[in-house]
Amino acid sequence: MRQKLLLLAAVFFGVVAFVLTYQQIQAEKLRIQGQAEYTKVVKLTCDKASGEDLSSEDITSFELKRLRTPGMVYRDIPWSKRNLVIGRKLDVSLDKGRVLQWDDLRPASRTRFGLNAVIKPGFRAISIAVDATSSVTNLVQPEDRVDIVGTFRFPEMRGDKALDTVTMTILQNVRIIATGSSWSKNRQAAGSGRGYSTVTIELLPKEVEMIIFASQKGRLSLSLRNSEESRFEDKLQSVNFKYLERNIQKYNKDRQEKMHHR
Repeated sequence: MRQKLLLLAAVFFGVVAFVLTYQQIQAEKLRIQGQAEYTKVVKLTCDKASGEDLSSEDITSFELKRLRTPGMVYRDIPWSKRNLVIGRKLDVSLDKGRVLQWDDLRPASRTRFGLNAVIKPGFRAISIAVDATSSVTNLVQPEDRVDIVGTFRFPEMRGDKALDTVTMTILQNVRIIATGSSWSKNRQAAGSGRGYSTVTIELLPKEVEMIIFASQKGRLSLSLRNSEESRFEDKLQSVNFKYLERNIQKYNKDRQEKMHHR
């Protein structure tokens, strides 16, 4: 009888211990969950070899859940810092799906933070003179897109003064890299209310000579584009006085139709 009582007591205390342990485990789990946080980090979308540059297409955001630990410094790269990753070279080869860490990147050279780091590969940067009128009252800012329009005088043009001045669009959808000495992508910092007398534009190598020549032979103006428009116009004309005289009515008719269909 005594053995049965001891056995029942052992079973009872075993069940109590199990319940208490389970409750403690659950309580600890809830405590940890309460301290956990979700954070977005940078993850690779493809395999990358050591020495390769990282582009915006190579990375995506990935949400991690981890324990909130005050003072802890994590090696993975927050998604909010992704702009510091683009253009950097990998120090090691990594597989697709790998969460990127700062240690995976080669140290950035000092030149990476200069203006040359802003120029896209295969392009060149040159500066052209502007004034308040030709720069849309100095409202053109870095990362805007513009069309470059030139006005030229040809006094010897067949002796016809109606043909001695011509205006034409030279290049379309040109990226503005800098205005004056400001090339910040932060519009508020770049625009800070100060005027400028030059803009720096991004061109293909074969366009550089053409724009430099045009800037020496005539007046260049910037036509500011909508930030979402990248379309190129195929049917653009060279405008002189005779052309303008013949087409003023057509221009107004076209404008009226376009305004009506907006």
